[in-house]
Amino acid sequence: MINRIRDIRKSKGLTLAQLAEACDPPTTAQTIGRLETGMRNLSLKWMDRIANALEIDAEMLVRSDQTDTVSIVAELRSAGPEALSKPREALLPTDLGGDGPIVVLAVEESVGEFRPGDFLWLRQVQPEDAARAINRDVLVPRPGGRFCFGRLIDRQGTLIGILPPGSGQKQQVVDSPPWIGVAEMLVRKL
Repeated sequence: MINRIRDIRKSKGLTLAQLAEACDPPTTAQTIGRLETGMRNLSLKWMDRIANALEIDAEMLVRSDQTDTVSIVAELRSAGPEALSKPREALLPTDLGGDGPIVVLAVEESVGEFRPGDFLWLRQVQPEDAARAINRDVLVPRPGGRFCFGRLIDRQGTLIGILPPGSGQKQQVVDSPPWIGVAEMLVRKL
């Protein structure tokens, strides 16, 4: 089993000390750190305490090491999407079902209708299936570890035409992308 306490704590913007204080009864940051790293056994009692402090279900704190993970692969900024130096695990809010891997685009700055803190969940499809993605928001890998994000507006042969979400943006064309991430769910904190 893989312990996900650190990933969940960081996604909620909490420090070790803040999580320790939120536990009932409160504990120390060192204890939380040891539980996160596996230096201390994560018992059911600890899982319940930490899950209550994080306001999640206890079963979200662990996952099987054989379970596929969903990764945040890029962050959307005003200048466009930027690849992460190291993908990080995304916390799936619900089971999306369907075929194809899921990737996540984290929005860091307001761009078009997207706000900072948004997570856009995208299903990877093969480029030959681009017809079902016409007029949908997509994330497309480009050479050199870069990405293109926007509304898929055209497909001609191996060329994919994408209109970025910002005002006054020009169409971008990507030739023979390895996959197309089609937006399926927007997660926005209230």
